[in-house]
Amino acid sequence: MDNFWHVITLLFSDAGAELRYIIGVTLTMSLFSTTISTLIGMPLGILIGSREFRLKKPLMRVTHALMSLPPVVAGLIVYLILSRNGPLGAFHLIYSLQAMVIAQVLLISPIVCGLSTSIASIRAPQMLETTRGFGMKRSKEIWLLLYESRSQLISVLMLAFGRSIAEVGAVQIVGGNIAGKTRVMTTAIMLETNKGNFQYAITLGVVLLLLALVVNLASAGLQEK
Repeated sequence: MDNFWHVITLLFSDAGAELRYIIGVTLTMSLFSTTISTLIGMPLGILIGSREFRLKKPLMRVTHALMSLPPVVAGLIVYLILSRNGPLGAFHLIYSLQAMVIAQVLLISPIVCGLSTSIASIRAPQMLETTRGFGMKRSKEIWLLLYESRSQLISVLMLAFGRSIAEVGAVQIVGGNIAGKTRVMTTAIMLETNKGNFQYAITLGVVLLLLALVVNLASAGLQEK
């Protein structure tokens, strides 16, 4: 309880400017990476799960394999691409917020795609029989499937956000944990723990837990509606 009130006091004091900035960078990174990953992975997953085609099973195997991609490997891949000698080095994106978002999209998109595929594979067969009986267009079928599966897809969305906000390995590699630029809550916790500054690390941990709680409550509220 003391830590909770310490966090509240620190957030609204002059000494909490750094903490507020870290929270802002963390939320910006997580929101962008979750949104982009959802826009890529969810429609693709719904499309794969609701259709039968020759390469469906191999594509699903590849997606499931990418779902377990280690974060440090994803970070290394993005680092090699964005570093000065990499193919996209001319854009100078390494050690930036954009680089961290790219690394997280690489990690989260397969997860969103794989889970959306599983949801669509269960919901699509019965629903598509009805829609085809009405002569509905394929684009409308997809939108209807998204609507009918909204509760499960909200859970996928919240899982993606939780995965993003808790990530440390990939963002440490491509972001560099630079103070005032790319330092997020997870990398700051790791840094402060290594420095022996446990009080500040605990403060960051409490804030991270509070953010996770707010997200979960929002998810539960949306699902109930």
